[in-house]
Amino acid sequence: MNNPLEYYQKHLESYKAEVSKLYKKMTALSLYRLLVFVLTVYGIYLVFGQWQVAVLIAVIGIALFLYLLSKYNDIKTEWRFNEALVKINEEEIIIASGDFHNRKDGLEFQDPTHFYSLDIDLFGRGSFFQFINRTTIKEGSEVLANALKANNIEDIVSRQQAIKELSSKPEWRQFYTAKSSFVHVDTPVKQIITWLKNYQVFLPKFANWLPMGFSIASLVIFGLIFFNIITNQAIIGYWLLLGLGISGIYVKKINALSTNTDKVKDTFRQYALLLDLIENESFSSELLQQKQQQIQQEGKKASAIFTELSKALDALDNRNNLISAIFGNGLFLSDIKNSFHIEKWIEEHANKVAEWFEVVSFFDAYNSLGNFAFNHPAFVFPEIIEKGTVIKAESLGHPLLKKEKRVDSDVSINNEQFFIVTGANMAGKSTFLRTISLHIVMANVGLPVCAKSSGYSPVKLITSMRTTDSLTDDSSYFFSELTRLKYIVDAIQQEPYFIVLDEILKGTNSTDKAIGSRKFVEKLVASHATGIIATHDLSLCAIENELDEVKNYYFDAEIINDELYFDYKLKEGICKNMNASFLLKKMNIV
Repeated sequence: MNNPLEYYQKHLESYKAEVSKLYKKMTALSLYRLLVFVLTVYGIYLVFGQWQVAVLIAVIGIALFLYLLSKYNDIKTEWRFNEALVKINEEEIIIASGDFHNRKDGLEFQDPTHFYSLDIDLFGRGSFFQFINRTTIKEGSEVLANALKANNIEDIVSRQQAIKELSSKPEWRQFYTAKSSFVHVDTPVKQIITWLKNYQVFLPKFANWLPMGFSIASLVIFGLIFFNIITNQAIIGYWLLLGLGISGIYVKKINALSTNTDKVKDTFRQYALLLDLIENESFSSELLQQKQQQIQQEGKKASAIFTELSKALDALDNRNNLISAIFGNGLFLSDIKNSFHIEKWIEEHANKVAEWFEVVSFFDAYNSLGNFAFNHPAFVFPEIIEKGTVIKAESLGHPLLKKEKRVDSDVSINNEQFFIVTGANMAGKSTFLRTISLHIVMANVGLPVCAKSSGYSPVKLITSMRTTDSLTDDSSYFFSELTRLKYIVDAIQQEPYFIVLDEILKGTNSTDKAIGSRKFVEKLVASHATGIIATHDLSLCAIENELDEVKNYYFDAEIINDELYFDYKLKEGICKNMNASFLLKKMNIV
């Protein structure tokens, strides 16, 4: 069994040492660049009267300076990468201590009309999403949130295998997360895809060879002037104006292209790095292999295709430099050349970009799931079984509670069986309902669950635990409850669901509540539903004597030495000890 905390501490120290080493290299290269610059300027000054020699010194100095700059940028990229790895391991250590409430909580994904997301603390502060989320890309967060809300009971084993495999690759996952943390999307991915698909080409076909021919002619003219074959140096000025004139024909449309591409070039550069990581990793699970195959196009890797575009976008971006814009366009028609390469790329690959982006987002999300599995080696992947027992779990607990505080329970609930759970206030009923609900959600996603063992027959989940009134919709609390219960009744007519209810019909008087709750449970049982209802109404427990499908369970509370004591253990039977009056007296309310 792996020790996640030990892994994070070990790698944190390793990456910190690498960051320090790379920083020293960056400092040295900065000094070397400064030295080359000073020597180049001084050399030109010494031979200023001999312009050919001065040009030669300038060319050598600039080349050496650019080489050192390139090395510096490479090391800086590696330094930033290792700094990101340091941050990842630091955060994992902090989260392991229970401090995760400052992270993104995914509240934007919460939907009050969803089957269960509002009721089981799936999103929001202290939520399951906030605890497991390690995504760095907006689209990855959406994929993760949608996976938790999917209620998908198909292909669970394939998802389990994918998550198990990613769990066994902590270094690869961290590399992926570190590189994806550099993705800063100015333009939403959906907008990028729409722009690419709707793009209208404006350059003619001869723009493919025109810049090359013009560039060769420019170099020939320079050579003739350099060797004094042409003595009239003004010709280069006329040639420059000609090039600028040709470029000017398309300048308006190139400006529009440049404006759009400037917003996406960093996105494509970083996505190319992520695609490269996916392509070069060896995967054995079917789902991960399938995603890997999606980023292949006619034998060419998607990362290489993205890199081609990234280079073309960088080249076009040089037009923002005044010197490059004048001499690049005047002598080499660089804007036309770079724009043609971009348009050709769009024509050939625009229809595949959405799929490649989807694969990147998938791995961003599934790395969070793999990370969760890695962080909880004591959790188990449920064994998927045929119909019969829906959940048969040993020592089942809530995954967000610390082990030393968590009280686990053995749970076995069969198909078409309904539990009525009673208990004192704060005895653990609501936590138990959320534990069962999260077991179903996590199992359907493919995650390991908080238990020693678990057999699970896949089922969709539907809940009614947190009904609220709505001033906007002019609906009362009671009406909102009825609407939710009607939603459940309609849903189970279409397909089976595991139903979790907490104290239904709270918005009416006790007599109506007791009668209505009983009739509703009877209706659910008659519909062959499976589920649990928690209640304070002990009269509801009488249904067990009339219907074989209903079983009573409870959470107890004891008063020992004038203090409340909870053991949080699920027991078979009906609760006898309620504590509301005791608490009112204890807190001097009555």
